[in-house]
Amino acid sequence: MKIRELFRQEVLTLSFEVFPPVREGNLESLYRAIGELKSLKPDFFSVTYGAGGGTRDMSLEIASKVKNEYGQEVMAHLTCVQSTKDELSGILDELRDSGIENILALRGDPPLGQEKLVRAEGGFGYANELVEFIRSRGDFCIAVAGYPEGHIEAPSLEEDLRNLKRKVDAGADFIISQMFFDNDAFYRFRDRVWKAGIRVPLLPGVFPVLNYKQMLRCISLSNASVPKNLAEKMDKLQDKPEETEKYGIEYAVGQAEDLIRNEVQGLHVYSMNRSGPVFRIIEHLDLPGRE
Repeated sequence: MKIRELFRQEVLTLSFEVFPPVREGNLESLYRAIGELKSLKPDFFSVTYGAGGGTRDMSLEIASKVKNEYGQEVMAHLTCVQSTKDELSGILDELRDSGIENILALRGDPPLGQEKLVRAEGGFGYANELVEFIRSRGDFCIAVAGYPEGHIEAPSLEEDLRNLKRKVDAGADFIISQMFFDNDAFYRFRDRVWKAGIRVPLLPGVFPVLNYKQMLRCISLSNASVPKNLAEKMDKLQDKPEETEKYGIEYAVGQAEDLIRNEVQGLHVYSMNRSGPVFRIIEHLDLPGRE
């Protein structure tokens, strides 16, 4: 099923993101988490690439298994990193052969050790180019990333929004936001997107902060600002991991409740390959139109 068809039903969508583990031995725990999360009846799972595209083959394997063995709809990530057009064509053929119809098209991060992404010879350097290429290769449903507070490399919010419009104009069906901790930042982004004439669905990405170092890493990799109450609480609890996780989940619940009240079209939860925190978030939510 193409995810774009879900939005026509005007029901709040629910989706979970997972990622290929760094060590292959952790695949068992990932599949266990996916099996547990399946009971929450998500509309789809999203399977990421590793940084720099380093886990491409494993990502494809996981996405195929989620679709064909777990019977769950899946969205596979695809990036421009270190891939020629021929290689990307081969990946799209693999996805199609596995019954995967949904793709999140991303420029991707530079491989480890590189400061800037270098366009592969015969490849792409921007996500809008990748979207256009995927669109030319078949009837896939294509998602793209949106950045509520601007991409970390964007010179301005205005230029970042222009880049987003290029991706949508190239053929993207919907947008998934990068993590954010300040809902007002998301609402301002949603308003800017609308004023720019972008009319595809926009899903907010909810990221539960489960430990202090994780939060610091998130800040360093993105433009996500941290509200004062979250920063102060996490700073006080940084040496108390259980209390940190408990508060992080409470904060995510509050974010999700507020997003639902403000009529978002769905919730995209970054699971960090753990089912427990996701269950604790979802059990506190009233999800309109869902059982």
